[in-house]
Formats: sequence, C-alpha cells, structure tokens
Amino acid sequence: VTAHGTRAHSARGWLGDNAIHKLTPVMARVGDYGHQDVIIDGLTYREGLNIVWVEAGVANNVIPDEAWMNINFRFAPNRTAEQAARHVGDVLGLEETPGITWVLDDAAGGALPGLDLEVTAGLVEAVGRDRVRAKFGWTDVSRFSAMGVPALNFGSGDPSYAHKRDEQCP
Repeated sequence: VTAHGTRAHSARGWLGDNAIHKLTPVMARVGDYGHQDVIIDGLTYREGLNIVWVEAGVANNVIPDEAWMNINFRFAPNRTAEQAARHVGDVLGLEETPGITWVLDDAAGGALPGLDLEVTAGLVEAVGRDRVRAKFGWTDVSRFSAMGVPALNFGSGDPSYAHKRDEQCP
C-alpha cells in the first residue's frame, strides 16, 4: 500500500501533503481488524491482517511525499488467494481512499486439512486426533493440495517459536 503526497520543508508543512498521514487511516483499519477464527474439519484456523513493514521519510525536516507499507493477510484454506485479496481490499477500503494505491505482490493459497481422507487416516490415528492442529504458516503442503495430492505437515518442534529471536526445534 503506497500513499502519495507532496514533499515540503517541515517549517512550511502546509505547503506539502504528508504521505505518512495519508496512511494512518489504513493503518487504523488494519489495527482494528483483529482476527477471525475459521473452523475446518474440526481444526481452528486464525486469520490475521498485519502491517509487517513500513517505510517513509527523506530527512528529519522534510514532509515525505511517499510512504508505503506491506500488509500481510494470513487466511484460512477455505479461501482462494483471489478471495483473500478481495477481502483485504474490502476491509481496507483502499479504492475509496484518495492518494492511496495498492498492489498485490505475492499470494499463496493454503491447504485444506484432508483429515478424513483414507491416505491420511493412518498418520492421524498414529499421532492421535487430539494432537492434530491447524497449520499457521505456509508450507509446500499447499503446493501438493493445489495439485490434488493429499499431504499433511508433520514434524518436531513448536511452531510458536517460528521467526522469533529464540527460534528452536528441540
């Protein structure tokens, strides 16, 4: 999401149009989104909309003429990537926000659980149905799912440590 304004010296800010200020309503909509729980095959997926990167500014005394942010929408596998993109556009109301443009630069669909399939039943039974969880995060399993090949994520470690400073896989 990119906001466009007019650069000016901050001592004469009224001569400019602050691009960062234009992003603030969109940032507020993302902050207000919260999350949505979606249940599929008895598993709870948590959808989330987050700002993951923001850049703006030219110097400490300049009204910025451009500001941009990267928004990440993690969606449940009952949506296609196209449906997810439309949802983000609807939530953010970007078509109705002057001076704001947005481009979808990456999208990847999820994988339905497929726990009721004969090919996955053995693994589910072996680990115990009560230990099966929704996968939060993209893996190659979604590539298999898109081709109609049943697949499950299975492995060691606690995924709640992913991308943290103390990331680990005991």
